[in-house]
Amino acid sequence: TWGNTVVRQYKVLVVDDEMDMLQVCRRILERKSYVVSTATDGPEALHLLQQDPVDVAVLDLRLPSMNGLDVMREALRLNPDTAVLIITAHATLDTAVQAVRDGAFDLIPKPFSASQLEIAVDRSVNYRQLQEQNRELQKELRKAYQFENVVAHSQQMSKILDLVRKVASTEANVLLRGESGTGKELIARCLHQASSRSQGPFVPIDCASLPETLLESELFGYEKGAFTGASSSRSGLLETADGGTVFLDEIGNVTPNLQAKLLRVLEERHYRRVGGRALLQLNARFISATNSSLEEMVRRGTFREDLFYRLNVVSINLPTLRERPADLAPLAQLFMAQNPDTAAKGVKGISSAALLMMQNYHWPGNVRELKNVVWRAVSLTESNQITPLDLPPELLNVGSGAARPAGIFRQAKQQAVNEFEGAYLRQLLTDTAGNVSEAARQAGIQRPALHRLLQKHKLDASKFRSCN
Repeated sequence: TWGNTVVRQYKVLVVDDEMDMLQVCRRILERKSYVVSTATDGPEALHLLQQDPVDVAVLDLRLPSMNGLDVMREALRLNPDTAVLIITAHATLDTAVQAVRDGAFDLIPKPFSASQLEIAVDRSVNYRQLQEQNRELQKELRKAYQFENVVAHSQQMSKILDLVRKVASTEANVLLRGESGTGKELIARCLHQASSRSQGPFVPIDCASLPETLLESELFGYEKGAFTGASSSRSGLLETADGGTVFLDEIGNVTPNLQAKLLRVLEERHYRRVGGRALLQLNARFISATNSSLEEMVRRGTFREDLFYRLNVVSINLPTLRERPADLAPLAQLFMAQNPDTAAKGVKGISSAALLMMQNYHWPGNVRELKNVVWRAVSLTESNQITPLDLPPELLNVGSGAARPAGIFRQAKQQAVNEFEGAYLRQLLTDTAGNVSEAARQAGIQRPALHRLLQKHKLDASKFRSCN
């Protein structure tokens, strides 16, 4: 069970024109408590799928009247969440490429053992369990906390939201810690949203993006004539945040001089504009974030100890995406739903094979990198779901660990992405008449990266300059 939800039995459809094979598969899978249905050809299988969707479809590649790939395409059209396993004794690289392209979860060699079938089906069911459990938890979380866009199926994130709920109702300053891309600003917004200041402004300030003088004037505002170019008075972000929350992102980048001024603000709850004399009262809560060790900075003398303790009344450590694998698939689905192109292109979901590759990747850029990968995939996919073909090469190099004939599936993934890259680059150069700078801009990558891709595929941009 999960909470008060009873874990259901998962349904598997096995399609093969050999009755002996169907009976063997049924015995193996029913022994694992799966609900098994069978069909001897494609039309019968699709009729069953229209009547009763399944979680996993195990399809023989060679079937009478329709081959397994044709049945798979239609099955995924009917229900994109179905994990499709292709059984074949005749796997070729071309076949595997096509299976990857169309969204197969895995290939199972024929003949196969009972354990090979069990492992393949168990792995594909794991994603359905994860998605369903997360949906239930999200309903409970949103009822309790009213937090939008927070995925917290993992134990780590559930504990963090419990802490957010407890701290939000207080006026305590909070320090958020974690690697870049772990979602510190999102948690800061949750704290603000759940606090008594939720009707006031939430003002984020990136302390790493501005030099000291500009950051000071942005924070405190300035009076006319305070410095060259100050032709009129201007209120600062602290004034804008009156009655709300100030979020100081990358607080470790603040210079010692500005640290002293921030400390005075936190202690005295008032400040002056740059070049001003009047004291302005401060009515705002401070939430700070860092991906650095402030304790180490204190030891080195680059961060004030007294300011550290003022900001670090409550500390919340955000886990990396590697440390919360249970949240990955739900986060990917959320980012896909948030992309405005998803509905316009008719993208219905993410294939089980693509989710498996995402699960096995190490995600150095954390949640931010995952969002980028999913949005890129939505832009590139030519299917009604995201498939391995739509993922970046670095994800395709990770093995899934399931049994497959002589590594063909992995080769297929690499060939599929190479085919896509070559075709995409040729079309891009044609559209931009060989203008590398414009091609890089349209592709959303840097010129050096585009040059490396062109060299990899032996493409000469100058040969496309007469195309338009």
